[in-house]
Amino acid sequence: MGRSYKPVEYKDYYSIMGVDRDASQDEIKRAYRKLARKYHPDVSSEPDAEDRFQEVQEAYEVLKDPEKRAAYDQLGANWREGQGFQPPPGWDEGFEFSGGGFTGGDAGGFSEFFESLFGRGSAYGHAHGGFGGFHGRGQDHFARVEITLEEAYRGGQHPVTLQSPAVDARGRVQTRQRTLNVRIPAGVTEGQQIRLSGQGGAGMGEGASGDLYLEVALRPHPIFRAEGRDIHLELPIAPWEAAMGGTVTVPTLGGDVDARIPPGARSGQQLRLKGRGLPGSPAGDQYLHLQIVVPQPRTDADRELFERMRQQMEFDPRARLHRRTA
Repeated sequence: MGRSYKPVEYKDYYSIMGVDRDASQDEIKRAYRKLARKYHPDVSSEPDAEDRFQEVQEAYEVLKDPEKRAAYDQLGANWREGQGFQPPPGWDEGFEFSGGGFTGGDAGGFSEFFESLFGRGSAYGHAHGGFGGFHGRGQDHFARVEITLEEAYRGGQHPVTLQSPAVDARGRVQTRQRTLNVRIPAGVTEGQQIRLSGQGGAGMGEGASGDLYLEVALRPHPIFRAEGRDIHLELPIAPWEAAMGGTVTVPTLGGDVDARIPPGARSGQQLRLKGRGLPGSPAGDQYLHLQIVVPQPRTDADRELFERMRQQMEFDPRARLHRRTA
């Protein structure tokens, strides 16, 4: 559910730049110029100049941008350079970005750590709008919002609090908050964007404001898993339900329904509840993945029942294996 991250090596961009975490933007710029002169491969005699220069470039790419820097700071100061790191779920939720995520040329050579946070294809890399002359349309802004599967199913109003990073008069990054009441359309899916007209950056002169695009992320659900509009559920069944079939009550996002288990059902078998996924045109389905659960005998009577089954039933679960090796 949502974006998945693999563990990567943590990068302490402040340590790489040799500045404090509360450094002003001017201090960061001065530190970058000094390090760039020291490690530029064309002029440096340092043995690891090229690697260090790339490292400095990456750190500056993040720290020079108030939006990226504020999101990076959200991760906290408790991590150390080189530690194994995995971005926590929803780490960047609610940060409002103004697009143009890659502003320092080609960022393709940056580390996996950078890519895991600001990789291409994220909400940060799409620039729209801009200024022209004395009148210009404001920039479009982008943010991620997490909602529950239930909210995605039924839709409705959803309050969204956004943080907009900016540089104050002292050159330090500050954030301001604003809360919007957003209408979530029923059936919205992972990665879908909701456009809020005029909620982006202010225009220049008489230019119109840009738009705000909210990228939807679905929070992990305790029992359901979404794939597009389809919903998946691991459904435990008893051995006798699998053997003889029957009707069982199954939870769906729209409420409990009855589902028929066919006789001879197998673990891993998939059943479909048509139209029981997220609403849409067409609506998604709900898929039941059957898992046979064997009860543990707790009493003498239970053990006697299992013993009678073993003696009376002609059943060898490994017969297929024996036939293949015969």
